[in-house]
Amino acid sequence: MNQCVVITGLGVCTPLGHTVPDFWRRLLDGCSGIGPVTLFDASALRVRIGGEVQGFDPAALLTEYPESAPEKDRKVGLGLDAAHRALVDSGLPLEALREALLFVGVSLETFLISDATSAAHAGDLSSALVALALARGGPSPLQTPLDRLTQLLGDHYGFQHGRYTNCSACAAGAQVVGEAFRRLRAGRANVALAGATDSPLNPLALGGFSLLRILSEENDRPGRACRPFDATRQGTVLAEGAAFMVLETREHARRRGARVCGEIIGYGSSLDAYRVTDPEPDGRGAVSSMTRAILDAGVTPAAVDCVNAHGTGTPKNDVVETRAIKQVLGDRAGGIPVTANKSMTGHMIATSGALEAVASVLTLYTGKVPPTINRNCPDPECDLDYVAEGCRDFAGRTVLSNSFGFGGQNASLLFRRFEP
Repeated sequence: MNQCVVITGLGVCTPLGHTVPDFWRRLLDGCSGIGPVTLFDASALRVRIGGEVQGFDPAALLTEYPESAPEKDRKVGLGLDAAHRALVDSGLPLEALREALLFVGVSLETFLISDATSAAHAGDLSSALVALALARGGPSPLQTPLDRLTQLLGDHYGFQHGRYTNCSACAAGAQVVGEAFRRLRAGRANVALAGATDSPLNPLALGGFSLLRILSEENDRPGRACRPFDATRQGTVLAEGAAFMVLETREHARRRGARVCGEIIGYGSSLDAYRVTDPEPDGRGAVSSMTRAILDAGVTPAAVDCVNAHGTGTPKNDVVETRAIKQVLGDRAGGIPVTANKSMTGHMIATSGALEAVASVLTLYTGKVPPTINRNCPDPECDLDYVAEGCRDFAGRTVLSNSFGFGGQNASLLFRRFEP
């Protein structure tokens, strides 16, 4: 018998705020978290803007996570912060984590360019690499392993029931939530911590994405640079951040008297493998993931009341997603709100799906749909209701959240308002 799975804790660390209340207030107010990159000197790059987490101090984590002291990878610190906030928000006794599942979404390994530069300039490269390895106490001196955050969280909180790391580009955050949901629904555990972290605001990542020509180069107006579904959109904007949620079976949450923020009822994923960066023009992969999520929930497309779109602000993605939503929802597509959080947060790559899952839950919990900002020039090929006039009251029962990544990796999650 399938278990009902609910969300009892939320934690974020974003360009719009370090706490869920701050993030949600600014998202509803239509604030942009995009600005000039200050984490390094980006003056020589074509793109010099991004969504930075302002005021984040990794040293402040040492009280809770003293074992994180030697970490250089910024996304590890962001993830530790958001995961801690989610667990505190849930009120879950920490001893319950011994029998819980841990799912972490990440993107590519971070190449620590400062270390690489010093090694490259050394007279004896082999000796320099050995020295770096010995200094850092590990065999990989230039990169942070993909599973580093999973290891830190797992060891710190004592997760013994299963630890998983997912690296599936922009779909990673949604997929870890979906995989955690599936296991809880099947009765394999009662509790899971699931979320993602990423920080692509470094010279190699920002420079590399620039070469793909998918980023907005409007450095002189960062707050307007990401404008999903607008006819003048030129590209997305990279951002950093982390988002985690605590999932529980409804019975487990009921027994401990937990506050429930929402319910997850469906998950679908697909792989269209059309091109490395371009979505399949007819949206077959997106249609497949949305359809599977709806079928997984045991409902029909008529049950979908809102869509939290992938909405990157790139010329191709927004048209394809619009077509896909129409194919899945049919005549109802034009009559339900569609919101694109990346217009304010920027694109956090691996984190985006997890953060937009949090936003979808908050839409149901608070009865508010965030706006899609910067859509001032409607695109005739993007003709859905994108909530462009400001946040909107919402009485619906479900939100479908989409994440469509590089390589055709797609994931959709269906959330429902919790009704005891």
